[in-house]
Amino acid sequence: MKRGGVLFCLVLLVLLLAAFMVSAKAAEERHDVLYICNCGPQCNSSSVSTKQEDCKCGRPMQWGHVIKTEGNDAILCMCAEGCKCSGLDPKDPSKCACGNPVKRVSLKGTGIYFCNCGGSCTCNTVSDKPGRCKCGMDLKKVDS
Repeated sequence: MKRGGVLFCLVLLVLLLAAFMVSAKAAEERHDVLYICNCGPQCNSSSVSTKQEDCKCGRPMQWGHVIKTEGNDAILCMCAEGCKCSGLDPKDPSKCACGNPVKRVSLKGTGIYFCNCGGSCTCNTVSDKPGRCKCGMDLKKVDS
């Protein structure tokens, strides 16, 4: 009987560990990532997506994360993928807190839903489908 109890405890422990890992992954899921076409002056594409795609010129879109929305524009930190800095550099608003340049992109007509808490918002939530942002407001989409 002791062997059965130990086996039951081990199975229970494995299941609890698996559930914890799944919930930790869900908590880490980001809702502030956008990919943009940033190929330089030879490419005039203004493509924006919530998923990694290729630009019209054939190059892969560049990863960035939203640090603020103003009106229908997202201000992105264009740092290395995975960066979690937040906000603008207080000494230089052309850079994010980690010191990398920011990029302003229009979300108008992209089909992307985003949070805009009354003109200027730092909830930084973007999605390819309707939903709610961290502040509880409905995400909005600007078609044209």
